[in-house]
Amino acid sequence: MRAIVCSSYGAPEALRVEDLPSPPLKTGEVRVAVVAAAANFPDVLVIAGEYQIKVPPPFVPGSEFAGVITEVSPEVAGRSIGDRVTGTGLVGAFAEEIVARADKVSPIADGVDERVAAAFGVAYRTAFHTLRSVARVGSGDRVIVLGAGGGVGLAAVQLGVLLGAEVTAVASSSEKLAVAESYGATHLINHREGDVRTALRAAVPGGADAVIDPVGGALSEPALRALGRGGRFVTVGYASGEIPAIPLNLVLVKGIHIVGFQFQDIPADEFARNESELNELLVNRRVVPHVGATFALEDTGKALRLVADGRAVGKVLIEINRGELA
Repeated sequence: MRAIVCSSYGAPEALRVEDLPSPPLKTGEVRVAVVAAAANFPDVLVIAGEYQIKVPPPFVPGSEFAGVITEVSPEVAGRSIGDRVTGTGLVGAFAEEIVARADKVSPIADGVDERVAAAFGVAYRTAFHTLRSVARVGSGDRVIVLGAGGGVGLAAVQLGVLLGAEVTAVASSSEKLAVAESYGATHLINHREGDVRTALRAAVPGGADAVIDPVGGALSEPALRALGRGGRFVTVGYASGEIPAIPLNLVLVKGIHIVGFQFQDIPADEFARNESELNELLVNRRVVPHVGATFALEDTGKALRLVADGRAVGKVLIEINRGELA
């Protein structure tokens, strides 16, 4: 099979396509022909050796995929050859085939394309669980979304609007803000064109109810200051590469709640509810992931460079087996 290989830690440009043996199928696993894989910021960190979990080279990077099951180990029940599935893992997705535990792949609903499924998974689940169960966003809430042009950020804009919130989108370019506006953002702030604190005060003069922050860095403090009393600040990640220092006096004076997002922290009943609601939104096409760029397998390095440089708008996909499985 053809696969992208990280031979040593480094930049995306060092990745190469190689012909590798098909990975062996073990008990409880399925083999999936990958139709599309998503390029995510953690993939950039993994190949650089900067992620919180180190993967010794050589390895096949890629953490999010969608495709068709081509082989099932005898012990697996509930999965069959020909099933369309999506899944996530630390590595392995940037290849023509991936082997995964059967209980870690999910069926793709009828009428949902594999490209859509690959773009939807992690970003939209992160955004929806964050909005529903951590930030507790409801109709009429005023929500600030940082990094509103990226995968999680743009998903939070779309889903926040669907939940009835008034969304203020903060991003690094007019292109990203135009896309955020097309998905319903009310206020648009380019943080490279002026003072963010002043712009947020003008956009949300009474104070925001929630901030969704997948970026960190210099944007976090002005967004925190823009919260109203009792507001919720949810830290989702640090795509800027900088972990912010938060002045706790602001938290004390305003009674602000600062919460970190992790899937495992969502109560089981809420998790099931959120997943059901999100799946319904996808199937009914009330929310469709924005795919800003698509690359061939051999151009995976270019895809990851787009993500690494913060130039991606929405999701970036790698198309792999589409023609062969059509």
